[in-house]
Amino acid sequence: MRGRLGISVNNRVEAEDARWLLSMAGLSDLDTMVSLEGGWDNSNFHLRLLDGSEVALKAWFANTLDEVGRVIKRHLHLDSHGIPTTVPIQMLDGHYVAVKDGFAWTLLPFVKGGFLGSDEDSLRSLGETLARMHSIPDAECFPREYRMGFVLFEEVITLSTRMGGGGSFGRLLADESEHLRSIVSDNLPTGVLHGDLFPDNVIGESGRVCAILDLEEAWIGPKCFDIAMAFVGFGWEGNRPISSRWNSLIQGYQSVRRLSDEEWRVIPEMHRYATLAIACWRFWKHNLKEPDESLSRRYLEMIDRLEVEFDFSEASL
Repeated sequence: MRGRLGISVNNRVEAEDARWLLSMAGLSDLDTMVSLEGGWDNSNFHLRLLDGSEVALKAWFANTLDEVGRVIKRHLHLDSHGIPTTVPIQMLDGHYVAVKDGFAWTLLPFVKGGFLGSDEDSLRSLGETLARMHSIPDAECFPREYRMGFVLFEEVITLSTRMGGGGSFGRLLADESEHLRSIVSDNLPTGVLHGDLFPDNVIGESGRVCAILDLEEAWIGPKCFDIAMAFVGFGWEGNRPISSRWNSLIQGYQSVRRLSDEEWRVIPEMHRYATLAIACWRFWKHNLKEPDESLSRRYLEMIDRLEVEFDFSEASL
């Protein structure tokens, strides 16, 4: 999500910016620079250096300096507990970021591979990795309120009413919120969650997770929510949920941590909450904050999924 700076994806990153950042870290000079896929607001590039090494550059155009600092602390926390993620390369001054024109810039180790696939091995690996992440200690750098959840629901309800657009979606969010709040606030096991588990946020290779990226939406919440979100991101083919993907995800997860009966009971509601969270973010992004006619109906993919029945309990047998 966007920070207070209100910067769009049109910010340009030039080769001279990359050379400046590399010099701040004391690394070799730039050879080639290629834009990386993924992300809506911040700019990411693959840099190949003259000494043959490779790094990734991230220009944080959508986040305040304080926000970037908190996100980096989250990556450091995961890394310190053995969860595969990317930790920024330290600059010569000992900091993990360099600041230019009021924005944070980071260099990261380049993780070979592509976005994690949805094959059985990949989803078992994702399930195992999530279960291990859910078992690490909490830390203060993780909020206890989900930024793409009820906070954003309320903003979208207010904005859509004020702007006279998307009224039916605002009413849907309002109708769903009360029930879902009661589910999320139940006495469920909580832990460190990613909150936005889609393929472009997980690097994988040969059926295993290599790195979990982009912890901007990470929070402390019900562990079973993250499993549901992973299925939203990886488990569907168009408007069709794939049961084998759910089974692989759960098998991997439960090889490390068993879900309680109560967690199994609320999985369908957690999946509904996760689906609505993605729909809400898309509606907020493409219809309210930065209207884009070509993307304005993108949220409907998630709304259509709400009408599809799926038996999550099969994998528990």
